[in-house]
Amino acid sequence: MSTDSSPAVDPLGELRVPEDPACDVFLTGTVFLDIVFTGLDSAPVRGTESWARGMGSSPGGVANMATALARLGLRTSLAAAFGDDHYGEYCWDALEQGEGIDLSMSHTVPGWHSPVTVSMAYEGERTMVSHGHEAPPPAAAPGAEGRAFPHCPPRARAAVASLTPGRGEPWVAAAAERGAQIFADVGWDETGRWDLAALPDLAHCAAFLPNAEEAMRYTGRDTPRAAAHALAEHVPLAVVTLGAEGAYAVDAATGTTAEVPAIDVAALDPTGAGDVFVAGFVTGTLADWPLADRLAFAGLTAALSVQEFGGSLSAPGWAEIAAWWQQVRTFEAQDPVALERYAFLERLLPAARRPWPLRRAVPTIGFRAP
Repeated sequence: MSTDSSPAVDPLGELRVPEDPACDVFLTGTVFLDIVFTGLDSAPVRGTESWARGMGSSPGGVANMATALARLGLRTSLAAAFGDDHYGEYCWDALEQGEGIDLSMSHTVPGWHSPVTVSMAYEGERTMVSHGHEAPPPAAAPGAEGRAFPHCPPRARAAVASLTPGRGEPWVAAAAERGAQIFADVGWDETGRWDLAALPDLAHCAAFLPNAEEAMRYTGRDTPRAAAHALAEHVPLAVVTLGAEGAYAVDAATGTTAEVPAIDVAALDPTGAGDVFVAGFVTGTLADWPLADRLAFAGLTAALSVQEFGGSLSAPGWAEIAAWWQQVRTFEAQDPVALERYAFLERLLPAARRPWPLRRAVPTIGFRAP
């Protein structure tokens, strides 16, 4: 749950008009209860007991993206199923009360237990074990009769989708028809086909954000940058994440390209970093920033997230971004190129009130934010 008491920043404040939709970003998916162990020196060894120096609990799965968007000041609506166990109650409360996420399209399923993921972070990587059962659709859940979702999602500026090979989601087309910009990523293609034609919802997307390996496999190109240009033939905006090298983007409409290097940080846990990157890019796009600024902001938010453990726990808010910028400006050996690259933050940020680094995580379920 967020403990950030800094002044709120509305990145879309100057653009809002009365006829705008109440929702900035809509998304749907599965919420997990994440239990994250960190401070492990190595991977667990069979037949032994390993002690972690730290742990945290938080909503995970699609909640990582929802939290990242909400902490950046976007009005976020999430449609998801929640178990009626204590885990589900905790996740609902953390998202609705702690993060201010609209859950009016979500529902609790009696007799269904919350999916759970245990994540172990070590050596800058993670190992995860998950368990859960697919939730019944809202129409089948007691008390959920008459719900329009997923065929009629709310009107929103944007929606975030995860594309699945061989399957289209009716809500994606419906959201696009109602004016939402669709931002999408994609998972590993277990079929091994890597066929763009097997991603029917790509036709509705305003932006597609795969990683370098996914982009090259889907396009048959041998470099991520060539893959980005090939993807721009299928989607208005192609963004390819390059890991430690940063990200590269191609705007098909204008022919504009942008590349921004990654920020060098000591990674504690990469869980949720991809979600945070997408959230940062969505924020910059809806705020109508230049393409390079959007990439830089997305990369910065992702870099801040990997320095904390957990998925939604680590998503940065404006206080963290402000504290980072304050540190960068006062560090004598700072690269002047980096100062110039992130100078656009100056007009957006609240005054930093706390020193860097900041810590959000709480170790267990049941503690509440002040």
